[in-house]
Amino acid sequence: MHITDIMREDSPTFSFEFFPPRTPDAAEILYHTIRDLESYMPHFVSVTYGAGGSTRDLTHDLVERIQHTTKLDPIPHLTCVCHNEEEIEAILLRYAKSAIGNILALGGDRPRGIEYDKSRDSFQHAIDLVKFIRRFNEAGAHPDRRGFGIGVAGFPEGHPATPNRLVEMDHLKAKVGAGADYIVTQLFFDNRDFYDFRERCALADIHIPIIAGIMPVTSMSGFKRIAELAGGARFPARLLRALKRCENDSEMVRRVGVHFALEQCHDLLDNNVAGIHFYTLNRSDATRIIFDSLGIPRRRNAQAQTV
Repeated sequence: MHITDIMREDSPTFSFEFFPPRTPDAAEILYHTIRDLESYMPHFVSVTYGAGGSTRDLTHDLVERIQHTTKLDPIPHLTCVCHNEEEIEAILLRYAKSAIGNILALGGDRPRGIEYDKSRDSFQHAIDLVKFIRRFNEAGAHPDRRGFGIGVAGFPEGHPATPNRLVEMDHLKAKVGAGADYIVTQLFFDNRDFYDFRERCALADIHIPIIAGIMPVTSMSGFKRIAELAGGARFPARLLRALKRCENDSEMVRRVGVHFALEQCHDLLDNNVAGIHFYTLNRSDATRIIFDSLGIPRRRNAQAQTV
């Protein structure tokens, strides 16, 4: 389903993000975890995309498997890193053939452990990828006459590569003008950052849905990994104090992290958020607890895919 239809029919939306494991066995385990989450009927699930060839193949395979054998609506990530136009077009054709409705177009992280020359990429920035997908849409190769819904990233705390916040907003507005239909934000822990970001988007005449990215802290090691993944997340002192009190008790750390994320979600819903996107790190327990505690009715009108 096209993202504009999803947002029009049922808002706020709730969605989960997964990353493809590095081995077929691990991918099989993740697939069963995803099947377990079907009963929650999220509006969509997103699947991340790495820099390596084998990881990318696992992304494509997992996306198509979710599409064809579950009731879930997968949204694959697509990045600029290590790609030329022919490769991106082949991926888009593959997804169009499988009736994938939406793409999340991202700049992508610099690959680790391999030599990388960014100047050799056909797409230097996410906006170049957005423009390419839009041209693909206009060519009419997708079964939906509108083509793919196109999502882009937003950064409530600021893009790590663009310290000038005015320039950052200019870049985001340009991506929207190039064809973006919705925004999914980077994770954040202070809702004030999200509300300020949303207001600045409105002031910049950006009026597409902004979906909030939430990642519960479930362990101290995960807490440190989050800071690394987010390129420098801002952790409120209130959260740091609570974690410090129980840092040697793994179960209490998990409870504190889940409770904090739950409070964020309640507040976001009270302030008319367009959607909440849970960064699951391929674990469903914390997301299940939060989802159940929000009192959200299970969706019953989702159409099953052909198995």
